[in-house]
Amino acid sequence: MANRLGSRLTADYDETMQCPFCRRDNDRVIDSRASEDGFAIRRRRECTVCKRRYTTYERVEEPSIKVVKKDGVREPFSREKIKSGLQKACWKRPVSDEQIEAIVATVENDIYANFDNEVSSRHLGDLLMDQLRELDQVAFVRFASVYRQFKDVRDFVEELGPMLAEERAAANEAPGAAAGASSAIAGSAEPREPSAGRQTPLAGRGNPLAGSRPACTG
Repeated sequence: MANRLGSRLTADYDETMQCPFCRRDNDRVIDSRASEDGFAIRRRRECTVCKRRYTTYERVEEPSIKVVKKDGVREPFSREKIKSGLQKACWKRPVSDEQIEAIVATVENDIYANFDNEVSSRHLGDLLMDQLRELDQVAFVRFASVYRQFKDVRDFVEELGPMLAEERAAANEAPGAAAGASSAIAGSAEPREPSAGRQTPLAGRGNPLAGSRPACTG
């Protein structure tokens, strides 16, 4: 099936490209097939002049989105720049390359799905911080210190305040539930006073074990 598809694509595609070796514009496609889960076409070419072979790829052109920075400067959206920033934040942390790629893909999908031409750097940074907050708190602090441009300890406290408050609330909820359960158990185990005028089965009989064992002395 793949060979038939490759032959059909080769037959239908006769455009030539400049050879990267001899720079002559005279080559032929010897094999074409789908690649990258169908999002690209891989073509194997041969230069008819120098007989060297090389590979080209045909991909769908992504829409060009600009990132508007705080000072108003616009620059192209770059997934590689995002990935590089995440790798620095996650340096020597228990975060895998797959997890970093997943964050990049999530942010990239959000940008292309919700924006046509421009996206603010603040929105982009907030997306990344939300992802890192759930993944690794140390990486989150590293990224936030650069993104927010912390100047002193107070900036750290202001940024980490909401996250620390959430942790304290979660920690307080668990012991509270346990204390409530303990109180319920303790209440159920408390001895009940006998009703007035009613004696317990052993009332008035004395201790049946009294005098049955010698007292330990010395």
